[in-house]
Amino acid sequence: MIEWEETDSGLRVFDRTKTEVSIETVGWKATDAGYDIDRPLDETVSGYVSELRLPPALVKANSLTSNEEFKHGGDAEAIDLDADEYLLNVSLNIKTYVRFSGPAVISKNEDYTELHVSFPDRTLVTFGFRSHHEEPVDTITVPPTTEGIATAITYSSSSHKTTGADRSYPTLRGHPPKIELGGQTEIPDPVREEQFDTGIEMVVPDSFEYVFVAGPLAYYLQAEMTVEDRRSPVLRAPDAGVEYPFTPLPGFQHEVVKLLRRVFFLDCLVRNAGPYSWDLAEMPLLDRVDIDAEATYASSPGEQLATYLDAPYERIDDELPEWHLAMHVDPIPDNATSLPYFLDNLGLVYLSESTDLEKDELLNKSIGDFYRAGKPPSHPPRPAVSTARKGPGPVKSVDRRDPVLYEGKVNGWLADGVPIDVFKAVPEAYQNRFKYLDPEGGDIDVTVILNDEEMVDEHETAAEIYENRAKDLPIDVTVHEHLPKDELADVFESPHDFVHYIGHCEEDGLRCRDGNLSVSDIEESNVQTFFLNACGSYYEGHDLIEKGSVAGAVTFTKVLNKQAAKVGVAFAQLLINGYDIAHAIQLARRRIMMGKDYAVVGDGTHQLTQADNRIPSLGYLTETDDKYEIEINSLTIDQIGGCYQVYLPGSDELQLHGNDSIVEVSESELRSFLERAKMPLIYDGDLYWSEELSKEI
Repeated sequence: MIEWEETDSGLRVFDRTKTEVSIETVGWKATDAGYDIDRPLDETVSGYVSELRLPPALVKANSLTSNEEFKHGGDAEAIDLDADEYLLNVSLNIKTYVRFSGPAVISKNEDYTELHVSFPDRTLVTFGFRSHHEEPVDTITVPPTTEGIATAITYSSSSHKTTGADRSYPTLRGHPPKIELGGQTEIPDPVREEQFDTGIEMVVPDSFEYVFVAGPLAYYLQAEMTVEDRRSPVLRAPDAGVEYPFTPLPGFQHEVVKLLRRVFFLDCLVRNAGPYSWDLAEMPLLDRVDIDAEATYASSPGEQLATYLDAPYERIDDELPEWHLAMHVDPIPDNATSLPYFLDNLGLVYLSESTDLEKDELLNKSIGDFYRAGKPPSHPPRPAVSTARKGPGPVKSVDRRDPVLYEGKVNGWLADGVPIDVFKAVPEAYQNRFKYLDPEGGDIDVTVILNDEEMVDEHETAAEIYENRAKDLPIDVTVHEHLPKDELADVFESPHDFVHYIGHCEEDGLRCRDGNLSVSDIEESNVQTFFLNACGSYYEGHDLIEKGSVAGAVTFTKVLNKQAAKVGVAFAQLLINGYDIAHAIQLARRRIMMGKDYAVVGDGTHQLTQADNRIPSLGYLTETDDKYEIEINSLTIDQIGGCYQVYLPGSDELQLHGNDSIVEVSESELRSFLERAKMPLIYDGDLYWSEELSKEI
């Protein structure tokens, strides 16, 4: 669902997740007359205009008479379009199309902060908008059996909008239907009607472990999953002669990952023989595995699978992205209701494994990760000398465990225990996020609470970050100090997009000026996301999720004041600039030695805001003889399979999300980039925000 409104400078377009795009216009006058746009759309807007100014983005102009294609992005020169009928495809946070008739010029401004579309005269244009946000429309009901859950996974791929290589585009995979457990199987008619018959079958043994682990592969391949009394799984495509056997568990889960990587990334390359092509830097990899993109693209899903299985994929696997998300799951029927949300992000599913974690081992892991986080610093940090937050009562202890992790930049945990290095998924979180969809758009409501005078520095700096961001985004910031229990409870029970609590947490709750508030005592949480930056706040955060929140950052134990402030400020900067909560805490805790004292509860993939059309990224900066080398990696989770481009001189290639983009720049080019980048970079072993680093260089 898309809404739009006219502003003093042009148009503001937004969806129910408060994702928005601002388009500046020159000479705008709205009209009811307009063009038809032959694309899936949520809303159209028409008007007369002489110039459009959009956020920096990739744009593709297609002639509707000759099918000629023109592409512009990054370091490209301006494109002069002769008089013709055109449809512009613009890659923004909200999918944007622009149709018009006549000549035009597509260009960028000098510092890469705007995309311009200029017309010689006032011209009629029609915008078409489509939200990238998807939510489940239908609900599949199945019995809590292996056959029932296998059936639910089979029909989960009914949300795919196509078959073959194009399914690797994130915009062509809709959100799978919800899964509910009941007495008998009920598949809604729209789900049955939208299910593609690919001729691919995934046959697994009669065991919940196999059904869960095979889920992502079967979903992506649009395979029919069936359960048989057999020792090991098999993947079949009879019409294409495919009979691909797997080994039993535990090896099966690793074979699933390897095959999903193979099929998915080869799809990402082969799809460029189709109508939605972009020139990817990775395209030459197809020659190294002897795949004919055009012939493969035109073949059936089963035939494509056969081609991929025959290809020497191992030659190129190391040059393709690390997988973005892995979920570690206890394979019990109740957890099947969370599968649609894992599949929607193409998250891997591993069986949960963990071991005991001794105190000394935790310390060694924390210190080791701190020094491995970036290149070794010239001046290693001194040990922290500040004291832990003072309080009359002890904090609740958390028995942390050491998870067995495999592939995945971000890892979630839907199982017993509280491991480090993962976000603790809570099933309620995935249902809760839909209650925060706002059809009116509205401002992002941020509330900062200071209930500890010793943490005033974090309070002031975080509030300043939110208020500065409000100059660019519709953010409403409220600041409270020294709240009593009833007023803090009212904050949690009232609608807020993000609450940043700075204070103490003890065994009986969050400290207030008249005692402690236990979250378990509130009626309902209406706070979408939160950061409880207080000693041992894990259980209070977990209760917030069960009471209605989506995700938040918490601590496991007592934390030091100065280190807590470093994490709090960094987290605020990341979250408000569009980073998902799991990546935000991953990066923020790199600023301190004991980063493993911080964690995420709920849906760690959740983002508070996606404005500005910026891709959440991490940069590494190193000095060369007379220049600087910038290595940038996108950290997106929900756009796996998409592509991005770094807006820097000399950067003219598109990369698959997750792959590094490396550019060498002069000092002046670096400074210009840092002033507009709004992203974190690692330099000399430490993590900096780009504006902060500009002053450090």
